[in-house]
Amino acid sequence: QVQLVESGGGLVQAGGSLRLSCAASGRTLNDYTMRWFRQAPGKEREFVAAITWAGGRTTVVDSVKGRFTISRDNAKNTVSLQMNSLKPEDTAVYYCAADHFGSSILRNWGRGTQVTVSS
Repeated sequence: QVQLVESGGGLVQAGGSLRLSCAASGRTLNDYTMRWFRQAPGKEREFVAAITWAGGRTTVVDSVKGRFTISRDNAKNTVSLQMNSLKPEDTAVYYCAADHFGSSILRNWGRGTQVTVSS
């Protein structure tokens, strides 16, 4: 079981930047794929970005490509999501998830952090 705690959310104007962090504890993460999801009011939770812990291979959804970057810090056991050129439609609760062996069946979730982008 991996415990995840997100931080870094807040209120920002359109065009601004935020950096979200997800601190992981409880297990070593070599066999994990770490993911960021987001859920806007009245909408389903959607995938945003992923990184494999061992190889650092990244994936981001097309809607944030070129604006969001996912990274990991092995020493600090954290995953970050750098969000630039934020838009009002990026407003959502952002969740960190840890998938053991990349499987959603073996997924642990954080509690989320609110990101609000004003126009």
